[in-house]
Amino acid sequence: MMTMSTDMDGFYRKIPPDRIPWNIESPPEVLVRLVESGAILPCRAIDLGCGAGHYAVYLAGCGFQVTGVDLSPTAIEMARKNAEKKGLDCTFLIADVLGDLEGTGGDFLFAFDWELLHHIFPPDRERYIKNVARLLAPGGRYLSVCFHEDDPQFGGTGKYRKTPIGTTLYFSSLKELKDLFSMCFSIVKLKTISIPGKTGLHVASYALMKKE
Repeated sequence: MMTMSTDMDGFYRKIPPDRIPWNIESPPEVLVRLVESGAILPCRAIDLGCGAGHYAVYLAGCGFQVTGVDLSPTAIEMARKNAEKKGLDCTFLIADVLGDLEGTGGDFLFAFDWELLHHIFPPDRERYIKNVARLLAPGGRYLSVCFHEDDPQFGGTGKYRKTPIGTTLYFSSLKELKDLFSMCFSIVKLKTISIPGKTGLHVASYALMKKE
């Protein structure tokens, strides 16, 4: 069995930001839609695997109190600078989403991870989902979007696929995710969607959940 072992900080240190595949400044349409429709109201929110902090900064600009966490010190420094440039107040912390997240304060009403879960392999996923559940207050919502097994990118077949920059990703089925998320959450919506990447469209799994 494989587990996540990639040196993510190395990518932020060695690759120019505009060439990091997941470093996209514009917030995802599905996140914007949730916010603009009022489905997710301004609240204490946490961005798990926040990278350079673009989406945390977007939420802060919409009135959310946002904490972003990432394993990469370089990414966290970039996130702090991005927030500072826009004059927005965010909290960014260096933390492993598979480890102790007590320093975040917990009691969030919204948690999300965007293109993070396909970096976390099956042996570690239950631990991760339980961490997310511990962070959320009762009634809190959780949005997760990751690559689906029908995604045509990176060879288009296989559960584990190597990317051009050297990462290995795990491509999930909706059934896998339903079984995983149901351990801790009520699933509000689970479906496949199309999301843009820097090299083409991806087929992704979209899950919106609630902690009872």
